[in-house]
Amino acid sequence: MAVRKIVHVDMDAFYASVEQRDDPTLRGKPVVVAWRGNRSVVCAASYEARRFGVRSAMPAVRAERLCPEAIFVPPDFVRYRAVSRQTREIFARHTDLIEPLSLDEAYLDVTENKGDLPTATKVASAIRHAIRDELHLTASAGVAPNKFLAKIASDWRKPDGLFVIQPEDVNVFLPPLSVERLPGVGKVTAERLASLGIHTVGDLRTMEMSTLEGHFGRHGHRLHELAYGIDDSDVVPDRPTKSISAEDTFERDIALAETEGAIRLLAEKVWNAARKETRIPRTVVLKLKTAEFRILTRSLTPTQPVASCEELIGIALGLRQRVDLGAGQRFRLIGVGLGNFRDPEEAASAQPILFE
Repeated sequence: MAVRKIVHVDMDAFYASVEQRDDPTLRGKPVVVAWRGNRSVVCAASYEARRFGVRSAMPAVRAERLCPEAIFVPPDFVRYRAVSRQTREIFARHTDLIEPLSLDEAYLDVTENKGDLPTATKVASAIRHAIRDELHLTASAGVAPNKFLAKIASDWRKPDGLFVIQPEDVNVFLPPLSVERLPGVGKVTAERLASLGIHTVGDLRTMEMSTLEGHFGRHGHRLHELAYGIDDSDVVPDRPTKSISAEDTFERDIALAETEGAIRLLAEKVWNAARKETRIPRTVVLKLKTAEFRILTRSLTPTQPVASCEELIGIALGLRQRVDLGAGQRFRLIGVGLGNFRDPEEAASAQPILFE
């Protein structure tokens, strides 16, 4: 069986880099893409902000404490999606086997490539140069014989780097790495492994698979494979969209009656995103999180697909009426979503489930 050639491309500080590219006054400055507020989280941070310890998913108030000079920019996902589509067009010049993970990263299988470039490394270089020359952004790339290793490699020389793990180098490269480099090994799993004396991938290799399965169940088998660089998962292009949603966390807990404005804005975001899909959503979902962190969802599958943004707003507001926790209940988050995506022919013939 031929060795696969996988490239993982990861845009550098994507949202923040787009903001700096489009606004020259932000270049070289610590930019934090986030709404200000006690409950907002950081969507992205420029490398100038990261030097202060600011990271994605960090509470915005903490980011502001770490970097008082940070410039906060509210996210513009419509613009980020447009740039993401441009990166996909560059990828598609080299292969049709593209598996997007998010707006800013994707796997590419370039075992065979459209340009007949002799190596995967040259493909990755060509992609990075095109992103720099055409989009005026930078991307890091990893090249390896499978997806797991390619993702590790893309992070190895960030930002604006390229790193290659050749098949013959896997057994030298992996053993010294911390087990936290392995996918699925978060803080809790790392602590459990440490309690067994396992800190590095090399340590992990000393354990029998049966022992790992005894401690971690099915995940133990996966850990054993990853320790030896085994990952047979394919690059799967064009995963069908299952759902599109948008959420907003309020600065203060609010009553249900105060949520209409947020519902309208969120529904508009979701509608604009859904219009780019060729498949048709059949179900509208409203999500609420109470002040006590209880999550509620209400959904409706109308007899006909939603035909306009105003109709989506109307359905979402109608779903709100099905929430009855008393006038004193307060909410910290609200979300609007479209789900149950179908192909056009299937959507037309599907029998609706009115309430779920």
